[in-house]
Amino acid sequence: MGNCLEGRSKVDNSLSSRTTTSGATHIANKSSNSSALSSLTVPTNSEKSTSGSLPTPRSEGEILSSPHLKSFTLNELKNATRNFRTDNLIGEGGFGYVYKGWIDEHTLSASRAGIGMVVAIKKLKPEGFQGHKEWLSEVNYLGQLHHPNLVNLIGYCVDGNNRLLVYEYMPKGSLENHLFRRGARPLSWAIRIRVAIDAAQGLSFLHNSEEQVIYRDFKASNILLDSEFNAKLSDFGLAKAGPTGDRTHVSTQVMGTQGYAAPEYMATGRLTAKCDVYSFGVVLLELLSGRRAVDKTKVGLEQNLVDWARPYLGDRRKLFRIMDTKLEGQYPQKGAFMVAILALQCIGEAKLRPQMSEVLHALEELPASKQAPSPSHPRLSTGSHSPVPKSPLRHNFPSPINKSPRGSPMPPQLKSPRGR
Repeated sequence: MGNCLEGRSKVDNSLSSRTTTSGATHIANKSSNSSALSSLTVPTNSEKSTSGSLPTPRSEGEILSSPHLKSFTLNELKNATRNFRTDNLIGEGGFGYVYKGWIDEHTLSASRAGIGMVVAIKKLKPEGFQGHKEWLSEVNYLGQLHHPNLVNLIGYCVDGNNRLLVYEYMPKGSLENHLFRRGARPLSWAIRIRVAIDAAQGLSFLHNSEEQVIYRDFKASNILLDSEFNAKLSDFGLAKAGPTGDRTHVSTQVMGTQGYAAPEYMATGRLTAKCDVYSFGVVLLELLSGRRAVDKTKVGLEQNLVDWARPYLGDRRKLFRIMDTKLEGQYPQKGAFMVAILALQCIGEAKLRPQMSEVLHALEELPASKQAPSPSHPRLSTGSHSPVPKSPLRHNFPSPINKSPRGSPMPPQLKSPRGR
């Protein structure tokens, strides 16, 4: 499969979930968009709730007739964005463009700028990375799976070759922007832990649905923040139903983002929920270090965050070497080490990785998560030099320290997928 380099993020990313990290490679070739109704069937949830069950595949016609979503016309969305004016552009990436728009909060009809409810409208490029199949997958999953830590999809538009999605507006943009954008105000330790907990809650919900959903593209640019820094997962274009019955995995074409994708998935195409756990571990490392998963501006081993950070994660005396200098030492040393050990477990061998529900529990047990100040109080005092804590999941999983993953590194060349 050939590697497709995603376009860099531009402007503000309030719902631009397809933007990339520096040097990150999107490992999928997208097929061309289809303007006709497809025979694609996607497993889905049968009711709007926070306890999803995805019992049967559905046709495109059934997906688009969801009673929980509004079908917008292209003219309505033109009116909502003032004909997609550039001063309403809030994000751009390989998928296309994201615009700020306004709709009436009761009727959901387009309203004048500054009046009504603010929304984010994602307009796909016909030739973009996110093709019709991914657009439909996102409508399917977000149209039915509802949870406080999943972004809310309000509606969609399909008009000829035009594919648009209408979401709730997330004013603080993506986690990626806050961690890596030059000039961004540094996130405090307390906010970083809160974001990690919120994201873990979203993934745990997907994994523990009656029919499991594997997110498959967990990364900092797909974690969006509201005005209070509450985090929600966005962009379900690559989401996949998990294995059923006695199956241990789902075999798929390898898709995702280099640096976040689990090595065993990259090597074999075998997808499990543990692949999401690996990606979560990478984001934990980004929160700890303030470094991107892949950064081509670095040299040698430092280009890959996992490879660079791994030797320091299990040693409390060396951990400071990878901690984000923008924190200025304002973090509890014991808590930071517990997060480091948790990240180490997440990026370890697949069979030794914890479940997301266990990762969530470990994060919720951190002292900072129990007494996290509001965003208006951005710093925690530095913790005391307490004894080395046990692994957060020591009772269920052996420590991954000194264990090397069995997964193969990303192959230099991958065959181009013709479907998902």
